[in-house]
Amino acid sequence: MTDHRATLQRSLGDAYAIDRELGGGGMSRVYVARETALGRDVVVKLLSPDLASTISAERFTREIRTVAALQEPHIVPVLAAGQTDDGLPWFTMPFVSGESLRARLAQGPIPAAEALGILRNVAQALAYAHARGVVHRDIKPDNVLLSSGTAVVADFGIAKALNASRTQAGGATLTQAGMAVGTPAYMSPEQATGDAATDHRTDIYAWGVMAYELLGGAHPFAGRATAAKMTAAHLAEVPARLVAPGVSSALVDLVMRTLEKDPARRPASMEEVLAALAAEPTPGSAARAASVPVTSYPRAPWIILVAGVLVMSGIAWALLRRAPAPGGAAAASAERASVAVLPFAEIGAAQGGAYFGDGIAETLISALGQVPGLDVAARTSAFAFRGQNADVREIASKLGVTTVLEGSVQRSGDQLRITAH
Repeated sequence: MTDHRATLQRSLGDAYAIDRELGGGGMSRVYVARETALGRDVVVKLLSPDLASTISAERFTREIRTVAALQEPHIVPVLAAGQTDDGLPWFTMPFVSGESLRARLAQGPIPAAEALGILRNVAQALAYAHARGVVHRDIKPDNVLLSSGTAVVADFGIAKALNASRTQAGGATLTQAGMAVGTPAYMSPEQATGDAATDHRTDIYAWGVMAYELLGGAHPFAGRATAAKMTAAHLAEVPARLVAPGVSSALVDLVMRTLEKDPARRPASMEEVLAALAAEPTPGSAARAASVPVTSYPRAPWIILVAGVLVMSGIAWALLRRAPAPGGAAAASAERASVAVLPFAEIGAAQGGAYFGDGIAETLISALGQVPGLDVAARTSAFAFRGQNADVREIASKLGVTTVLEGSVQRSGDQLRITAH
């Protein structure tokens, strides 16, 4: 019997030292390894022999190069790829400390505010990849990882690489043979039938299935016990209208549109989905998400950043004046407007790390502290909630404030986007 771990370690050489196996499914074996040169943990995924025997390893590696070019805060990037001595393809990705969305769902219902945050992050990742011609093809809770209050998408483009590199007798590709790589519970009708015209709208459908599950507490076709029954449901059954307490009817309508059998009847792009999510009120609050795109010029990036933050301060204060006090907040806080500003998540280490998000939060705390009649929680108190997935009502109650302001910052090239909720 082949010792695949030993074979993989020989192929990796001194560059990586395999530490332990995480497990895996039918597609791959998953290991945690230490990257020797940089002293960091990475995940190494080794394709299963059965799957590898049906693909061109060389073409799979070439396809992976396209995926490796994706650089977005909510995408787990591919770092390296290669083959073992016996021809099994492998690739490495950063090790993400946290849990999968599947594990989070197993713990019980997810509050609407947290679910919306996860869905926004996944939509941002998909919008970025689709704009660069990359389709995931296997969006599901297992491929969404939760870490430090942020959701990131793993295995981006791997299903596409498998489709593009898999061969049948006579040289027919997987798609030509009318087969599909993916997960039946989240697979669009066109992908399930091996339609060669399958495009980015298959990800929109899968996102919709996941949104239905997160917001409604159950899969739209729950109870279909086999892959065949699940696929049949995706092809022919219309799911019951989503019931999602705390979510607007407009967003429910959007989720139901993403589940249309005909791709032409779904939202045209993830950008359209993101626009709808940006307009969705935060559950339990009058506040709405505010997204402030700012172009950062090389000579004065911080001047423009501060300008964006000050604009957000004005927005935040206008919303604060209308926001009702949460039921759990102290009575004294209900009589006087008060706010806690949490550290902004997340920015890549190459772009400043946590210090960048902290700086935005600190500037907001300072700006809001100048507003007459508004109490602002101390930095040390608010920053104690960094990386915690606590509900905003719980945070408000513990800090004795009427409103919690949180957000994220993303940077791509010379574009800076600050989002506050």
